[in-house]
Amino acid sequence: MKKISSYEGRQKHVRAMRMPEIEVWANQYAGRDFVVDLDIPEFTCICPKTGLPDFALIKVSYQPAKVCLELKSLKMYLIQYRQLGIFHEHLVNRLLDDFVKACRPRWMRVDVVMNPRGGIGTSVSAEYKKK
Repeated sequence: MKKISSYEGRQKHVRAMRMPEIEVWANQYAGRDFVVDLDIPEFTCICPKTGLPDFALIKVSYQPAKVCLELKSLKMYLIQYRQLGIFHEHLVNRLLDDFVKACRPRWMRVDVVMNPRGGIGTSVSAEYKKK
């Protein structure tokens, strides 16, 4: 018999939770292929099980289409995670969903490299390709 985890039901809210809007600005080189790389080395969120802080490096790479992500609003968006309990796997997917929704890129990849917790480091990646 499969044991039910004490994590059960703790993350049902992740896809529906409201977060600050990420602003964008017009890409003057929308006809050109180029890649934007963002590194966020001091990201923090909360472990949903223990309530202790988790620390991570977030890397975002994307090929803009008509607009680019505005960095101040991105920072304000990311700060909201400091008080949010979220699993690493849900974090990377929620970030990707919100970033893609904001800027509709041609392509985007989000990598989350968590600092080790309990001697185990976790890295999770998610990618979007425009169809």
